Amino acid sequence: MGSKKPQRIKEQTQQQESTIKKLSEGGAVNALVEQIIGRTGGRGEVTQAKVKVLGGKNEGKSLRRNIKGPIRLGDYVTLRETEIEARRIKTNQTARGV
Repeated sequence: MGSKKPQRIKEQTQQQESTIKKLSEGGAVNALVEQIIGRTGGRGEVTQAKVKVLGGKNEGKSLRRNIKGPIRLGDYVTLRETEIEARRIKTNQTARGV
């Protein structure tokens, strides 16, 4: 019974190490927040922003990304991948009060 718990901890640390290795090998790159586009998500918990990729094969490319958590213009974010761009926020622009 006592041998299972240390094994689980060892497996978890091996998984964490492999995840960190994958990120450092292929992929995590920094990006600079250029523009805040708006809030999205069911409760407005996600901010959509335009970011400029600072490294990797897509260096210099501007992407639209969804970012969870506090964010401001000029902040740096770390992206796991730079291939996929977020969908545009649908806005309901109807003439109100006309």
